[in-house]
Amino acid sequence: MKELRHITAGHPDNIMIAGSDEVQFLSMLLKLMNAKNTLEIGVFTGYSILPLPSPSLKMERSIEGIDSCDRERGRERDGEIAPGDGTMASHDQKSLLQSETLYKYILETSVYPREPEALKELRQITAKHPRNAMAAASDQVQFLSMLLKLMNAKNTIEIGVFTGYSLLATALTLPEDGKIMAIDVNRNNYELGLPVIQKAGVAHKIDFREGLALTIIDELMGEEKYKGWFDFAFVDADKKNCLNYHQRLLELVRVGGVIGYDNTLWGGTVAALPEEQPLHGYSMEIRDATVELNKYLAADPRIEICHLSISDGLTLCRRLS
Repeated sequence: MKELRHITAGHPDNIMIAGSDEVQFLSMLLKLMNAKNTLEIGVFTGYSILPLPSPSLKMERSIEGIDSCDRERGRERDGEIAPGDGTMASHDQKSLLQSETLYKYILETSVYPREPEALKELRQITAKHPRNAMAAASDQVQFLSMLLKLMNAKNTIEIGVFTGYSLLATALTLPEDGKIMAIDVNRNNYELGLPVIQKAGVAHKIDFREGLALTIIDELMGEEKYKGWFDFAFVDADKKNCLNYHQRLLELVRVGGVIGYDNTLWGGTVAALPEEQPLHGYSMEIRDATVELNKYLAADPRIEICHLSISDGLTLCRRLS
């Protein structure tokens, strides 16, 4: 793939190639789906058709059609904590896209029209919370819901719940006998969304546990039942403990299962700090911890990773062993 990417870079129309991060994601997606037969319309030099998940996968190729095209992806600071001043970003503006208008277009065209009424109600309740940016973004939640369906997930664990917006989306997605282990240090926030969750008829799928996540996870690891029991884990909690969560979740999530880490681009600051408004204190600590996490995940041989620029950065880790 590296060789073909270099060859394609020398082509005068090289912008027609699919992005490397996009291809990495699609490769993981095919494995999660156990895909066998696919169709690709628009091939160019073949970079996106090269990483077949298995020798048995067959792909129909159409030379004529829609060409893949790299898009210049903008970046803007998200700001669960905006650098310098500690102000909170709006839940509806949680994106690294430079254009707020473009992000609004995505939400209003593809996300909000498909959003279940219960999710819409909880999103609006969460928007009134002074720390509303702690909630997962709507487009991210939509993406995770589809991912869970493609995986046929049944048992999940969520570390960091807040008002339960992403938790409700998961509960609505899982089958009737699905279960979610939900962990948060603050039950009061969760109880803001609990009436909506109950009204949606999915509260029976949720096992909420209040307390320090590491303590609760260590307790789970002491029970044989939970080893390799979870299909999916979503981590949106204290960033400085993500490496600690990772070591434990690799035992709790099944082989082939996925761990998702939120905020892995931290407003874009993992690549470069803004000169006009550098990070200080807590924000800088989280930025450094996120850089360390990203470096570790990229080198961990036990997982296959996919780093997505959705929302404030989302890294998916598929357990290999």
